[in-house]
Amino acid sequence: MDRGGCQMTGGGGGSGPIDGGGDGGMITLEDLESFSEDQLSDSGNGSLEDDDEDPDRLLHYWQDVARGHQVQVANEMAEPIQQLTSNNNGRGNREHIPFTLLSRKEKCGDLLYEKRHYEKGHWACITMREETYEQSICYGFMRIMRYICQQNTLGDYLGMSLPIVTVVRTDENRSVIAQEVTVAYYLPTDHQAQPPQPLDGEIVIEIWPAAVVYTRPFTGPTNELTIVDQINAMAELLESPSVCVNDSFIVAGYTNPAHSQRQNEIWFLERR
Repeated sequence: MDRGGCQMTGGGGGSGPIDGGGDGGMITLEDLESFSEDQLSDSGNGSLEDDDEDPDRLLHYWQDVARGHQVQVANEMAEPIQQLTSNNNGRGNREHIPFTLLSRKEKCGDLLYEKRHYEKGHWACITMREETYEQSICYGFMRIMRYICQQNTLGDYLGMSLPIVTVVRTDENRSVIAQEVTVAYYLPTDHQAQPPQPLDGEIVIEIWPAAVVYTRPFTGPTNELTIVDQINAMAELLESPSVCVNDSFIVAGYTNPAHSQRQNEIWFLERR
């Protein structure tokens, strides 16, 4: 497997963040939270401390979730899963990627899309080429997760940021998604100036240039079919779709894939 790049080229020789991918089967921190909530409701008097006494419980939950995506979670993931859980008991510990809202397009009070400006920043990303789309996303995120938790030159937990993003590359008709997938993580503010380097040689730190992004929210699962549908729906809503890159589209995920009302966004990047 080669490591791949994390930038995609737009029209006019410019570039925007990241390269190739999709957000389909990603296992995220939200999975751990739903596990903890389920355990509390089932036991009646359980607590997060119970997981410290039996750390394999979280690992086994992740393994169960992953089987639904035809993914194997190795036993070595037990420690980073436990660390990510203990460092993120509340959602307030997560940093959202900063942006400036430029405009909103609405119809009959419903949001159609937003136009945002994202500043340049450091991102950690890994390009995967597994047999299936969801396998690439899952395995890529788990490797990013190990970097977040401890496999970095600081040897410390870096903090979680949202959304976790990927990019889907399509044919010119926007009907087929390429197999190559890149999973990307925005470095929290405390690490933007001096990003810790990954110990995993296939994770690369990239500076993504500032970009204007058109975004549209959608809920539900993300897979090849739904992403293609969302891309084409967004293209129809844009007044001038030709101003955007036409073969690479970012999928941003905020919640876990098992949630019935998963929070997602499709992003189109304006040409530079």
